Amino acid sequence: MSRSLVGIHAKGKIYTDKLLDTSAAAARAISQYGKEHVTNGSSGVMCDEKGALICLPTVEKTFRNIGIRELVGYAPIAGMQDYQDAAIRHTFGDYQPDGYIKSIATPGGAGAVSSVIWNYSDPGDAVLTHDWFWTPYKSMCSEIGRRLDTFTLFNESKGFNIDSFAIKVKKILDQQDRIVIVLNTPGNNPTGFTLTSVEWDAVIEVVKENAKKDNKSITLLIDIAYIDFTNDPAKVRGFMEKFNNLPDNIFITLAFSMSKSFTVYGQRTGAIIGLSSSKEVIEEFTHVTQVTGRTRWSNVNRGCMQIMSTIYNDPLLVGALQKEREDSMAMIAKRAEVFMDEASKLALDVLPYCGGFFITVPSIKSDLACEYLQRNNIFLVPLSKGIRIAVCSVPTTQVKGLAGQVFEALKNTPEK
Repeated sequence: MSRSLVGIHAKGKIYTDKLLDTSAAAARAISQYGKEHVTNGSSGVMCDEKGALICLPTVEKTFRNIGIRELVGYAPIAGMQDYQDAAIRHTFGDYQPDGYIKSIATPGGAGAVSSVIWNYSDPGDAVLTHDWFWTPYKSMCSEIGRRLDTFTLFNESKGFNIDSFAIKVKKILDQQDRIVIVLNTPGNNPTGFTLTSVEWDAVIEVVKENAKKDNKSITLLIDIAYIDFTNDPAKVRGFMEKFNNLPDNIFITLAFSMSKSFTVYGQRTGAIIGLSSSKEVIEEFTHVTQVTGRTRWSNVNRGCMQIMSTIYNDPLLVGALQKEREDSMAMIAKRAEVFMDEASKLALDVLPYCGGFFITVPSIKSDLACEYLQRNNIFLVPLSKGIRIAVCSVPTTQVKGLAGQVFEALKNTPEK
């Protein structure tokens, strides 16, 4: 019998990550065959048409001009005030709702999501999200004694499945007094799906209906990591105005990340934005999230927060950065258009793509199909129900023909 020294709660943990495993395999292939002979559609980072990682020029210039002491110094647990203010401005744009709002710094969007789940659910609770979700949501829940439950994201018309959502919210609240609901939109990872304004109206009605019992509380957590890479990043924020004047037992949180919008992936900087009609709820949020931060990661990357503060204090820098994002969005949109057009001609089933970094082809044999593709030096991520293609990182020349290669892989792969 092998010896185990870990606590009971840690027994049996084994770390596996298909995304990182696929990225590592792609790196080995690139080293052996050369970048031009390998299609690496595994990683959620933005690359240029030569396959090189992009850092937006305004961000890079700002970062390089930050003094060393500002880079390496400690930051307040909640983040520097200028950064908190900038995160709120960036998150809401022209659609800031009425209410009490507070921003607390976190290590990326992942830190924001995990902190909300920890503080707004109880041990043993179900946390609800859609059945197409970023895989770490599940481990974030299981790590702290919660369980991730899902509703069906798409209806038969490939729109938002409000009926499935409503049934699951009610079922969970019949069994527990509080619920955290995680919605990753706009630009869902892994599908690229975005809720419409009408679909948001329906979501809010379901939430309000289930909040009529005063002993129930609902925390709606919106993961907006890809919000700046949708068709119209300014207008797509319009759904946020719908959060005006909600009952005080409905708490809105938004997980903001600098990783995608500011191309500083490894700097691990983000924020939780909390919104409530109640001053007391926001004061409580401010305290509990800071305690979580202090005990789990202490404080957040000061230098990266300074990037955002510096940019948002200079309208010229804001404008320059927005232009750079628009150019990057156009590049990704072109790649997505190429893939979707080819998929349509082949009648290859693809989940609705509205923007963001990823496109997903549903399939029950994704593992075998991705193994088939890897033999041809094409590296895509196998999900439990599909194949994820990171159009953010694949040059357009390699996107051309990619849908056909996926189609062939699925056709030549036997059922499990």
